[in-house]
Amino acid sequence: MKINEIAQAVEKIAPLGLAQDWDNVGLLIGDPEKNIKKILVTIDTTMDVVKEAKEKKSDLILSYHPVIWDGLKRITADGPDANVYELIRSGISVFSIHTALDVAAGGVNDALAAILGINAPKPIGDYVADPIGPQYKLITFIPENAVNEVTDALYAAGAGAIGNYSDCGFMHEGVGTFKPLKGANPAIGKRGKLEHVSEIRLETVIPAGKVATVIAALRESHPYETPAFDVFQHHDIENKIGLGRIGYLEKPLSMPKAIEQVKAATGCDAVGLVGPARRTIKKAAVCAGSCGKILDSVIAQGCDLYLTGELKHHQAIAAQEAGLTCICLSHTVSERFALKNLAKQLKNRLKNVTIARSKKDKDPFTWKEV
Repeated sequence: MKINEIAQAVEKIAPLGLAQDWDNVGLLIGDPEKNIKKILVTIDTTMDVVKEAKEKKSDLILSYHPVIWDGLKRITADGPDANVYELIRSGISVFSIHTALDVAAGGVNDALAAILGINAPKPIGDYVADPIGPQYKLITFIPENAVNEVTDALYAAGAGAIGNYSDCGFMHEGVGTFKPLKGANPAIGKRGKLEHVSEIRLETVIPAGKVATVIAALRESHPYETPAFDVFQHHDIENKIGLGRIGYLEKPLSMPKAIEQVKAATGCDAVGLVGPARRTIKKAAVCAGSCGKILDSVIAQGCDLYLTGELKHHQAIAAQEAGLTCICLSHTVSERFALKNLAKQLKNRLKNVTIARSKKDKDPFTWKEV
């Protein structure tokens, strides 16, 4: 199976258009036309992971964190980017997904929210545009005797879809006026004479990818030589897409119970606590990795608990002063547990490729009691 085909499957799980603009996702090393037989899934592409990929004869690494962050000035066997050198030399490709998986429905942050039992979790911040594109509103004016023909054509072309409903529109009666001028070939009326026609104002919606098709159907089906219409971009203020998740828990949790559930789901050896260690949790927020900059939103929305990977010192102080309890798991520990579900989804979509999770990928920190 070619990398291009694998990329299409990955896009169904974590659309790359969801990634933050500072991120570096997609095929970072390799030929998109290369045939792939074995994929190794990992958080980081360390040198140990590269060696593991070679031993397992994996020809593609699907990494969470990008193996290349910034522009490279040199790639050498003994330099800081020796792993990149070895990947290229060994013919191993790398495809990274990072914040696309964070933002995606069913991705890392939804998995964290599920651990605590957050009901109907909503994104917290760092919002992105839907890669499918926005909805558009079409407004047009149709003579009464042609309404059915035109609306049928518009809906057949893809207009009028809202959720689980089709053929959605609003109609209102009115009077349209126009005067055909020299060169016009009017379907109604005569040149030089002002016409008053009973018309129906139709409002409907169109997905971004079908605007051109619907407008073409309008021109084709409308009886007027020059149909009048307006197209406006719709701004969805309710269904935002972004990082983190926030909401009320399905059932209140004690701190010991919350920590027990977190440890069982993520396999963490230890947690870092900020703020009150004894409380009942009713409202919580989560964000994988390093999400300190949305901390202000978490505090402002009155959460009892914030589950994340890591916080900077001043962010931890801010949480403590606000009376917010934070559980810090370590950056990659808050992410790595989600690879199990990612690998499962990939196996369901890629039947002709062997998929394995890395055994060498691990938290760079070793937690010990002293």
